[in-house]
Amino acid sequence: MFVGEIVKNKGVGVIAVTPDQPMVEVLRLFRDNNIGFVVVSQSVGEFLGTLSERDCCNAMAEYGAEAALMRVADIMNRSVASCSTEDLLPFVMAIMTQRRTRHVLVMEGDDVVGVVSIGDVVKHRLDEAQRTEQDLHDYIRGTHYH
Repeated sequence: MFVGEIVKNKGVGVIAVTPDQPMVEVLRLFRDNNIGFVVVSQSVGEFLGTLSERDCCNAMAEYGAEAALMRVADIMNRSVASCSTEDLLPFVMAIMTQRRTRHVLVMEGDDVVGVVSIGDVVKHRLDEAQRTEQDLHDYIRGTHYH
């Protein structure tokens, strides 16, 4: 499956924050939207980096309670894993494994068009396994074949 299909099926846009926002605001955004990853940008179409739950945990471990009020720009990740809408899912899985990341930005040219998370990968693989299992049951029973 192409990554672009996963992004299209998700139907969710990319949630962005500004570099001047304090980390505590982003944590509330994570909680309120049940997410763990945002893009950092100053304006539409601009991409400066990303911030994940892991980045926030690392900041808390390094700076203590004062990290909650630190600006996103001071803790964001500038070295971001990305792929193309034309890449296949195993390629993204390899990126996640090699980079030890749970999120990969999906690019179309220079534009960020989505994010693929480890949860998206697991969901796709589970759906695929269930379809294969059903196909095997149908084959054994001799149904759904012409």
